[in-house]
Amino acid sequence: MEPIGSIHSPHEDIENMPIQPKGAVDVEGKISIHPPYVEGLKDIEGFSHIYLIYPFHKAARTSLRVTPFMDTKERGVFATRSPLRPNHIGISIVRLVRREGAVLFVKDIDILNGTPLWDIKPYIENFDRVEGSVSGWMTADVEEVSQKRSDGRFK
Repeated sequence: MEPIGSIHSPHEDIENMPIQPKGAVDVEGKISIHPPYVEGLKDIEGFSHIYLIYPFHKAARTSLRVTPFMDTKERGVFATRSPLRPNHIGISIVRLVRREGAVLFVKDIDILNGTPLWDIKPYIENFDRVEGSVSGWMTADVEEVSQKRSDGRFK
């Protein structure tokens, strides 16, 4: 896959980062889009949130069983958000603040600075909101998630 841009955030080290956007409320970042793809940003300003799809480019290994940050029990990687997945693909929903040419200014960013960007998709509530969803083993509330920070377990 070819990157369409790069992600800029204050997160310089994979340790002690927020583990999800809920833990990065109001953290500002920028998305720089490479020139051949800028035309694809047309009309994005009308959305409050966007999905960023990117590689966990610092993940050096894969594991089919991991102990997630919000748990003490080993789980299957596909039942987690661990970066140690076979294809090292990450996804985050961030708040779109504004666009200036080839740069998107965002908030709630939980992504490592310098991460390549593979794709952007708009968050559309009528498509993406799921009523009555169940979160499996994950029982932490929003406050617990917002306070949790990464450690070295996924290096």
